[in-house]
Amino acid sequence: MAKKKDYKNDFLHQRFDATETDYDQRGYHLEVVLDVNQVRKFAQTAYDLGFYIVFVAGLHVRPNEGHDKGNSGLVVVYQFARYDQLYRIKARVSVPNTLEIPSISDIYQGADWHERETRDLYGVVFDGHPNMKPLLLSEEDPDFHPLLKEEKKLKSLDEISWPSEAPEVAKGEAEAETGR
Repeated sequence: MAKKKDYKNDFLHQRFDATETDYDQRGYHLEVVLDVNQVRKFAQTAYDLGFYIVFVAGLHVRPNEGHDKGNSGLVVVYQFARYDQLYRIKARVSVPNTLEIPSISDIYQGADWHERETRDLYGVVFDGHPNMKPLLLSEEDPDFHPLLKEEKKLKSLDEISWPSEAPEVAKGEAEAETGR
């Protein structure tokens, strides 16, 4: 049986912010945080390494206060996987205030309707998409995006994200030392 490849170094070599995760807990092996300018390069790298696209989706969170004034509070999440071995990658990118990020539909044809659906539900425009007209919703109300939340109901990305695995390990070690 062939040894299973670990793709982390392939993505780190391309200067992507990649972190290994516990697949049994999270459902993916590698988490990658992208800058909007890295989206296409990341998708092309994943494609070249033999990954297929599982989904493209959005989420609406409270914009980062302070350091990232250009953040709209929208996040686009991508998941990629392989057919020949169990290996999944989750990538996410914060959407700028322009609400535009690059389309990857020319790299992954399967991203076409996912990007259109994300545009319908969240208002994200995928720059370079060949057919960015509404997929699910009426063309008569182009500003209606039903998954956008009221500002007072938004949570931060940290509030809805998995907690860091490092503090959990430290906590477990501390409990072991105290005998709890």
